Amino acid sequence: MTSDDIAKKLGELFDFVTTNARLLSQKIDESCNGLRPWEIIFYTVTTTMVILATKSFLFKRDQSLYQRSKKTFFRYVKRMPVIRGIIKKELGKVKEFLSADKLFKMKPGMTYRMQLPRQGFTRSQILKEVDDYVSMDHPWQNGSVSGAVYYGDPELTETVSHVFKKFTWSNPLHPDLFPGLRKMEAEVARMTCDLFHGDPIESSGSVTSGGTESILLAIKAYRDWAYDNGVEYPEMICPVSAHAAFEKGAHYFRIKLIQIPLDPKTYKVDVKKMKRAINKNTCMLVGSAPQFPHGIIDPIEEISALGLKYGVPVHVDACLGGFLIAFMDDAGFPLRPFDFRLPGVTSISADTHKYGFAPKGTSCVLYSSAKWRKYQYFVTPDWQGGMYATPTLGGSRTGTVIAACWASMMKFGRQGYVDCTRKIVKAQTYITQELRKIENIYVFGEPQVSVVAIGSLDFDIFLLSSALVKAGWNLNALQFPSAIHLCCTMLHTEPGVADRFVSDTRKCVEEIMMQPKKKNTGSAAMYGMAQTIPDRSLVSELTTAYLDAIYDTSGSGQAKQNGH
Repeated sequence: MTSDDIAKKLGELFDFVTTNARLLSQKIDESCNGLRPWEIIFYTVTTTMVILATKSFLFKRDQSLYQRSKKTFFRYVKRMPVIRGIIKKELGKVKEFLSADKLFKMKPGMTYRMQLPRQGFTRSQILKEVDDYVSMDHPWQNGSVSGAVYYGDPELTETVSHVFKKFTWSNPLHPDLFPGLRKMEAEVARMTCDLFHGDPIESSGSVTSGGTESILLAIKAYRDWAYDNGVEYPEMICPVSAHAAFEKGAHYFRIKLIQIPLDPKTYKVDVKKMKRAINKNTCMLVGSAPQFPHGIIDPIEEISALGLKYGVPVHVDACLGGFLIAFMDDAGFPLRPFDFRLPGVTSISADTHKYGFAPKGTSCVLYSSAKWRKYQYFVTPDWQGGMYATPTLGGSRTGTVIAACWASMMKFGRQGYVDCTRKIVKAQTYITQELRKIENIYVFGEPQVSVVAIGSLDFDIFLLSSALVKAGWNLNALQFPSAIHLCCTMLHTEPGVADRFVSDTRKCVEEIMMQPKKKNTGSAAMYGMAQTIPDRSLVSELTTAYLDAIYDTSGSGQAKQNGH
């Protein structure tokens, strides 16, 4: 095609556009004939508002169109008088069960304190009342609890209690006042980086208050990194089995959460679907090692490769089992690489207060390079109180748990953690093998670390949960699909505990199979019922009622006034 031909084609295109523009303007003029100026303005503004509202609904970034459509539908349905009345009646029935009186039983004669005592208590009075409060606890010492307490050894308790006293009034916000505490915190982060093969110079980390904060900080870091790189609406891609803290972070930081389904056989995230979900707005990919519901390790190597290929940071959530998987090779249970040995892995979260056996209140968020950690910081240089900067979400923090965490890590050392890992994984393996021998239940996937998830195709699995509660056990309930799980700890490695769990499970299943279609009752029944409610806002309302009950002091017994 010659230059003359190109010029001719461009001329024809120009004539076409101008002709149609002229026709369009004529149509608009004709439609406005007879309209007064205010009417033209009114219709223009109204049409613009409708277009903007439609655009906002269709293309809002923090939730998918399906999620928004579903919420909108149920919001309007619930406004119908008949439906509203039915919902209010049924919710009222359930909320009666969700009361502090029914959920949290107190000892006979025990009441709530509503006001400060007129006179301060003596030390002996305080200790006596504290003993009464402690006596209300579930007997976790016999290994009947899933997770929650991961060690509980009296000698360790004595050691960390002594350390607590030394740092009772310390605050990491003031490292100039407490330089020893600053050194401890830096050492905890550095030693944990080393466990996950972080580069001695490049890798870095922070000590947080728990796994949720570690995850939130990683999300915040990658969101701000995305902002720096021109991404206006960041998105993160997670397995549907990833911890709820990722959904919490998406809510807090206004990030769109894309959840990827699991392989129905392995219960690992479907990496192919994860790949298809990546786009120019993706700010992070997530894999769990292991995930909380079923104890399965996601294919971290494949996720790392995706991150490298598309230039997306990869976070490995090892909050639950980080202080097990780091030692499993040495304990005789080799794993595929899951940490900073993989070039695509840019951050890891690992809880020291779980299998690190530190007191509750510490976790670590780790980065392959300090270039990532800087994005988690909050800095404001213009506050009247002076330049203000914090590395984590909190301002003032307690130094006691950091010091106690350091002491716990020092007490166990590498070999101590290896020995504990060996015992815990052996207990999980034994329980898994024995549960597979019991008819009418099955184990999810191939557990490798500490969690064993149980389901059934023959009866409501929450019947088993209720039966095991009566037998003295306290397990975790799961949903989508319905399941329960046992998280093995050092308490389950004590002689006879694993055998007792298997034996009690076998007996309970045998009893259930005498009436497998029997309806469940109590909290387990409510948990199963909640999965069938399509409007998840109703489930959220019930969950809110449970949270309200935690703070309720209007229940059983007469409240104590003025210390009497």
